[in-house]
Amino acid sequence: MTLSLPPKLAEIRDDFEALTGNDRIQLLLEFALELPELPQRYQDHPELFERVEECQSPVYIFVEIDPEAHVQVFATAPEQAPTTRGFASILASGLSGLSPEDVLEVSDDFPSSLGLAALISPLRLRGMSGMLRRIKRQVVEKSTR
Repeated sequence: MTLSLPPKLAEIRDDFEALTGNDRIQLLLEFALELPELPQRYQDHPELFERVEECQSPVYIFVEIDPEAHVQVFATAPEQAPTTRGFASILASGLSGLSPEDVLEVSDDFPSSLGLAALISPLRLRGMSGMLRRIKRQVVEKSTR
């Protein structure tokens, strides 16, 4: 599957495509370790974050658009849910810094393009798709303010 993606997401997809089987899972787990901590300004404000209901684990997403019109994606996911953390990390790193328009152009099929469908449950892929949908919705809401 070839999707037109922003450079960072295309690079991530290409990294997954270059691997097979358990190596793909290992890469996802490496992304889980790279999910950044929340900035101090958000650590005491959990009410700003939106729960991703499609995820079994408690995953929360928050998007801000900085004064230069760049999207920043923040996410929290428990360490006990490494695949979910990996997905959140991929989206946060791959979408942060983009324009709102570029984020909205990311295909909803992006999660499927990572080649993980045979390795993880459909429920987990649905969770990543839910994260992407919420990010896009928040971008739309915050772009119209």
